[in-house]
Amino acid sequence: MANSRDDGPADDTAVEGENKTLNFKVSPDFKKEFKGFAGSQGITMTDLLKEGFALSKKRRQK
Repeated sequence: MANSRDDGPADDTAVEGENKTLNFKVSPDFKKEFKGFAGSQGITMTDLLKEGFALSKKRRQK
């Protein structure tokens, strides 16, 4: 069965199974701080990364 894809929300939300792994190394301290901050904000680490990327992209394109 072919997957149909419509133009969904602009926040790049993917259906489960469509996500790809993004691998990169960070220091243990950075990971701990990043994970702790995401948790304290009630969001996932993935959502925090996407939000940070969107903000950085917007700032750098001016």
